[in-house]
Amino acid sequence: MRRNFILVLILLAVLMVITDTANIRPFFIVKETERALLLRFGEVVRADIPPGIHFKVPIANNVRRFDGRILTLDSAPERYFTVGKKPLDVDSFAKWRVIDVQKFYTASGGGDENLARGILQNRINEGLRNEIGKRDMHEVISGQRDELMQVLTESLDTIVQSDLGVEIIDIRVKKIELPAEVSTTVYQRMNSERDIEAKQYRATGNEQSLVIRADADRQVVVIEANAYRDSETIRGDGDASSARIYADAYGKDPEFYEFYRSINAYKEVFQGKNDMLIIDPSSEFFKYLKSNQG
Repeated sequence: MRRNFILVLILLAVLMVITDTANIRPFFIVKETERALLLRFGEVVRADIPPGIHFKVPIANNVRRFDGRILTLDSAPERYFTVGKKPLDVDSFAKWRVIDVQKFYTASGGGDENLARGILQNRINEGLRNEIGKRDMHEVISGQRDELMQVLTESLDTIVQSDLGVEIIDIRVKKIELPAEVSTTVYQRMNSERDIEAKQYRATGNEQSLVIRADADRQVVVIEANAYRDSETIRGDGDASSARIYADAYGKDPEFYEFYRSINAYKEVFQGKNDMLIIDPSSEFFKYLKSNQG
């Protein structure tokens, strides 16, 4: 019995090698990262086979496996037009995965992944064209771009799940650029707009400068006038106080005051040797010079 058991094991091993080489072995393995379906002469008899070891009828059954992980569809840049007919070159990518193997197998013409990618790419391009066509350039480029991608992802996910059996995880834009033939014109227009804006700022600044200078000149005139008025008032008060003080002082001795004024007059008149004064010697001017009392 031991010998027969060993012979059976050997025969099984040889059979497994032969059937594996001829792709007719009676079992198959589905990995955790795979989605598989079982065909019988091309007809789907079992879909969404769970991971593990499974048995099949050699020759009659065939197994098709597909990657069940999240895949990336990197699109070539496409040109779309905004609601204002402004062209934009958009470079985008999408994250997707197979969730319904049977539907994916049928819609892709027997599991042709390239065909499925082409169909999915066309749906994404059509969705981007429709969504961008509803918005202006500012909305597409600004922070509303995230809202656009969310709306597009949700709307396309419903469609491709029904038609292709795949789920769209996310759609993102890598880059948005103006076409080369438009960039120069846009730059020139932006430069002209900025130049006009700069001139407006300069004109406003010059106007404000004139207003500030005029106000400053007016304040200078007012300040000088007030200062002159105050100075004249102070000077008048000072002269009045001085005259009053002199009057009070000289009023105490009028004769001394008269003598003092005469002495000051002599001092002012006879300052130089060549000074000449023609006057009557008997006039009051020489009163104190002729006095024998000094």
